[in-house]
Amino acid sequence: MPRYLGVMSGTSLDGLDIALIDQQDRPHLLASHYLPMPPALRDELLALCAPGPDELARAALAERQWVELAAQGIGELLAAQGLTPADIRAIGSHGQTVRHEPARGFTIQIGNPALLAELTGISVVSDFRRRDVAAGGQGAPLVPAFHEALFDDGHTRRAVLNVGGFSNLSLIEPGQPVRGFDSGPGNVLLDAWIQRHQGVGFDRGGAWAVSGQVRPALLDALLGDPFFSGRGPKSTGRELFNLPWLDAHLQRLPALAAEDVQATLLELTARSIVDALQAEQSGTAELLVCGGGAHNDRLMARLAELLPACRVASTDAYGVPPDWVEAMAFAWLAHCCLEGIPANRPSVTGARGLRVLGAIYPA
Repeated sequence: MPRYLGVMSGTSLDGLDIALIDQQDRPHLLASHYLPMPPALRDELLALCAPGPDELARAALAERQWVELAAQGIGELLAAQGLTPADIRAIGSHGQTVRHEPARGFTIQIGNPALLAELTGISVVSDFRRRDVAAGGQGAPLVPAFHEALFDDGHTRRAVLNVGGFSNLSLIEPGQPVRGFDSGPGNVLLDAWIQRHQGVGFDRGGAWAVSGQVRPALLDALLGDPFFSGRGPKSTGRELFNLPWLDAHLQRLPALAAEDVQATLLELTARSIVDALQAEQSGTAELLVCGGGAHNDRLMARLAELLPACRVASTDAYGVPPDWVEAMAFAWLAHCCLEGIPANRPSVTGARGLRVLGAIYPA
């Protein structure tokens, strides 16, 4: 069976996820590896998400560091598995998104796939999003087709929820094309707020959010953003949901305790997910959760409370560890590219038709 590697660093920028799969009837996870993001590199990548001085040179230097980290992790994974570069057909590398503005006709991921091929000796498939944008699509989310390949059993109405920095839903309905879209913030605001007030990267288990109270006036103001009332296809990113966006809302309200803001941000994530799911696929029997949000006990409990007729579970319950789903997806996208298999879904992104995604950089 051909083996592929997938490399993913998402909007949370906590580190690099690397997944090794083989492609059978369905993708199968063989091994995984994680490398934490060096703080200086994380800070620079975050800074590149907004306009700043000397951006082109800074982006080129940052992506070189990102690729060197990815090559290091790939080497470590292969060594641990007793494999060589010749055992891997290709690497699917997402790169790091620094700008995503499909309404203006562009999305930018940095990650120098030519250098990654040079450093690893393995062919690289990258730049998955821009072909979909060129065809009039959002370029995101790309994972619904993979979720369908992995979790469609042909008879259960399911949704797959990925909660990384942002949340996206894949709607799997028997006999219908898979649909999907970004529903709004996932961890991005929760992480930024606790970083500001407690100096830590994330709210483990949602414990700080549990210590606060949801403030309805703030919640209503946040949910009033036009993004939430829009229907899919739609996608979003740090260009919209960020600390300045939150601060602008907070300035219009009486001062709130920091833990109450955290509780309200968790409720925003949960409510925006559930509102979107109920609007787009009522009667969902199962919600399968992956990404870092699957480890947020309070978020998982809140989703279950808001969806009493739906089984809410981590993808772990179906044999797929939630931390590795996205990296597996980009390994699978590399397989699709090399085989000439269209991997976007017009029902998800709004593109004019099916397209083969990715550019190939031979070893």
